[in-house]
Amino acid sequence: MSEIQRLSPAAFAYLGDAVYELYIRRRCLLPPKRSEVYHQQVVSNVRAETQALHLRSLMPHLSESEHEFLKRGRNAAVNRPKRLDPEIYQHATSLEALIGYLYLTNPARLFELLGFLNLK
Repeated sequence: MSEIQRLSPAAFAYLGDAVYELYIRRRCLLPPKRSEVYHQQVVSNVRAETQALHLRSLMPHLSESEHEFLKRGRNAAVNRPKRLDPEIYQHATSLEALIGYLYLTNPARLFELLGFLNLK
């Protein structure tokens, strides 16, 4: 078993959160805007509710092993904010875990999947 395979779903979600936000920030840069507009666009796309919607839109594009990994990622959803429905938080955390996993194991596949997202 490789070192990467030994990481917990929470560790993958931790990394995936950063990778996802950086991807969103990069996508929001063009066309040029004022910084508060960048911020609004990024915040609207990194919210757990939007991440859960993005996960749903990616489901038909995921392989069987990616679907299995999502189940592991759901287990990383602990200490959710009280304002959020637990299912939404689980979906968002699952997406972040999958992003973190693919970032480390198959970046080309990650960016293929991210290309399917319909960003706000």
